[in-house]
Amino acid sequence: MKFDRQNLSDSELVKLYKRLLKPRMIEEKMLILLRQGKISKWFSGIGQEAISVGVTSAMQPDEYILPMHRNLGVFTSRDIPLTKLFKQWQGKKGGFTKGRDRSFHFGTNEHHIVGMISHLGPQLNVGDGIALATKLRNEKKVTVAFSGEGATSEGDFHEALNVAAVWDLPIIFVIENNGYGLSTPTKEQFKCDRISDKGIGYGMEAVTIDGNNILEVYNTVNRWAEKIRENPQPLLLECKTFRMRGHEEASGVKYVPKHLFETWAEKDPIQNFEDYLLEEGVLFSRDISDFKAIIKDEIEKGLAEAYAEPEIEVNHHEEMNDVYQEFVQKIIPPFYETTVEKRVIDAISQGLYQSMEKYDNLVIMGQDIAEYGGAFKITDGFVEKFGKERVRNTPICESGIVSAALGLSIKKMRAVVEMQFADFVSSGFNPIINNLAKTHYRWGQNVDVVIRMPTGAGVGAGPFHSQSNEAWFTHTPGLKVVYPSNAADAKGLLCAAIEDPNPVMFFEHKALYRSVSGQVSDEYYTEMIGKAAFTKEGKDISVITYGMGVHWALDFQEANPNINLEILDLRTLLPLDYKAIEKTVKNTGKVIVLHEDTMIGGIGADISAWISEHLFENLDAPVKRVSSLDSPIPFAKALENNFLPVKRFAEAVQELNSY
Repeated sequence: MKFDRQNLSDSELVKLYKRLLKPRMIEEKMLILLRQGKISKWFSGIGQEAISVGVTSAMQPDEYILPMHRNLGVFTSRDIPLTKLFKQWQGKKGGFTKGRDRSFHFGTNEHHIVGMISHLGPQLNVGDGIALATKLRNEKKVTVAFSGEGATSEGDFHEALNVAAVWDLPIIFVIENNGYGLSTPTKEQFKCDRISDKGIGYGMEAVTIDGNNILEVYNTVNRWAEKIRENPQPLLLECKTFRMRGHEEASGVKYVPKHLFETWAEKDPIQNFEDYLLEEGVLFSRDISDFKAIIKDEIEKGLAEAYAEPEIEVNHHEEMNDVYQEFVQKIIPPFYETTVEKRVIDAISQGLYQSMEKYDNLVIMGQDIAEYGGAFKITDGFVEKFGKERVRNTPICESGIVSAALGLSIKKMRAVVEMQFADFVSSGFNPIINNLAKTHYRWGQNVDVVIRMPTGAGVGAGPFHSQSNEAWFTHTPGLKVVYPSNAADAKGLLCAAIEDPNPVMFFEHKALYRSVSGQVSDEYYTEMIGKAAFTKEGKDISVITYGMGVHWALDFQEANPNINLEILDLRTLLPLDYKAIEKTVKNTGKVIVLHEDTMIGGIGADISAWISEHLFENLDAPVKRVSSLDSPIPFAKALENNFLPVKRFAEAVQELNSY
């Protein structure tokens, strides 16, 4: 192994050596503790330390790094107290996640590190978002996102590289190619000779280096980081290396040919660098012994403090309270009481426009939303006012853009992501469910992201442009789900969603966009998230509904004045307004839960179950659920009308009225 110190001083070389030594010694201790049953799992980075240490040492302290399983050297090189790391690994309250997650699944803004989720690839796209924020603010910073070679087969890898290249983001994608994705060798993962070859197709610079050579890693990253800070662009950096342990300790290494261990043992990053420093007279044997003694003492003291902390005591209130970022919403009424007639689509557009004016850190992203104005023209004219930096056309990569929105939030920006149709959110499902929703609970990071969801049937758009998929998200703690039925609520709730520091899925029924109008203030204002509204009071039957269901109920009432319906518009589906539900049940004693979504797994099941469990004695009849058919949504108008619950709702009301 050939080392090139370039202009590094002796003290800088020694610093790199000590930084290499520390994670190796910690890992050796962790393997002992694992065998003793004192930690539950370990993903070893032994043999790969030069990548983490070299990259981190070349970065500025306030530049974000997004590491993976085997990057202990990132954390130690950022001087995170070992006591806190050990508490994290032991599931103690004093760790970064309060015992809610393990290993390196955490972030810390104090140290400018954002930890991974187990799905690997989305990490790169979160890095895109952080890099975008630094570019928009002209901070002249570079972001580094790590990945293993296995994750380069994931769609998120390709989305991240494409977005970074198209947007000229200041980010370095560091790929640790250790030869195996768990047990699958690289020859079974991709055909190209080098991972860096993948960068060519995205129009970005890409290089391959010896990941076991600490000076080659450091000098390469340092050189590129200086360049990228001044001239934002992405870099794909493949670091060739080898892990000397299993994917994690329980998996073993039987699938790896023995000769590979022998070959790579000779390339050990620490031993080779140590030999070089001794030969150069930069280090002496006594120095090494002293360094090891100091690190060993730090490890033992850190472990003693971690063990001394009592095991976690369950605090039910705290567990539930940390699912969401604490936010006491203050209703902002319009400055003037005068209103004008607006369609739902115009109210949403105005609310988004005024939010862009109010928050200069708000970025909206989506397909065709800039010059074209979006599929439904909600952002028409925005780019002329706010520019393409804040009104961003995106490639067709829902997962990548959702993750990038999280990255913006980490940098204290706000993001609104437009799904062209709510149906397309399935391509971005993972980052919503596993990252946006869980991030605050896991490590206390707010997620200031609103995802706009044009939804619903009745427009003859067929199976891929008409789904009601709100129930996918009401089942996910950490998200808020908002679904207005009228123009005034649409504007006020959208503005409120953008103010809220928690991730909000904001559903907008496409059939209401231009068919429903109402009185709306031209001023900026907000409505209360989590509070239902009584659209109509009545005494015979309560209809608990939202979105288009409100209008079906109103249409029935107009055609059947002899039955006095009470119509409760939920407006927010997560969290639900149980007080309003209780009030309407007690008002009438008969309840229909109506929604456009299909029956099985729909939110109506939760509402009816809650009513039966808590308000059974107030009921004069069984709770009825009315929904669309449990089938995909058909295209032909007659089939679509049969799919929707309008006729079945009318029958249910008559049946319940005569019960």
